[in-house]
Amino acid sequence: MKRFLLVIGVLLVLAGILGLVNPTFRYHQKKEVAKLGPIQATVDEENTVEIPKIASISLALVGLVIVLLAPRLKT
Repeated sequence: MKRFLLVIGVLLVLAGILGLVNPTFRYHQKKEVAKLGPIQATVDEENTVEIPKIASISLALVGLVIVLLAPRLKT
């Protein structure tokens, strides 16, 4: 159980740091705009999402707390 919590804590810290270093990410989404029988018209739309800084900081802090407290748990 301790090892599992340590891994989760480290992953949360890394996710928080990654969110602070690179706060935006882009993804593509295909949308169907028209369909006439067997013919389809699709549009490839690029979307950008920004991760709030408070969310990244919170992830990093929660992960750090888990990493620091996990070894002290009694099994």
